[in-house]
Amino acid sequence: MRTARRPGAAECGIDAAMEVIGGKWKSSILWTLNERPCRFGELRRMLPGVTEKVLASHLREMEADGIVHREVYDEVPPHVEYSLTPLGVTLNEALAPLGVWGRVHLLGGRDDH
Repeated sequence: MRTARRPGAAECGIDAAMEVIGGKWKSSILWTLNERPCRFGELRRMLPGVTEKVLASHLREMEADGIVHREVYDEVPPHVEYSLTPLGVTLNEALAPLGVWGRVHLLGGRDDH
């Protein structure tokens, strides 16, 4: 599955990928959803500091880009769950070395990846 090409997207693969994960909270959302599917309220609690408006906006954008799946359950009260698509999983895998680099070089941690 491919995401839709955004207008004005650069020819560089890194720039194109950064268009998809740009935004203060998108990488944190990806990392959180990598653990398990979550409801909106769970995500908000797991990402202290994110506003409801920004989280909803990022999730809509990520769904449009094909990296997050939104599942609506026909229940009362309504139940919506977010999870990574296979494309989202591959994006998380691609970001893992960047996480290691940040941990080692910026946070003074070890490369125990």
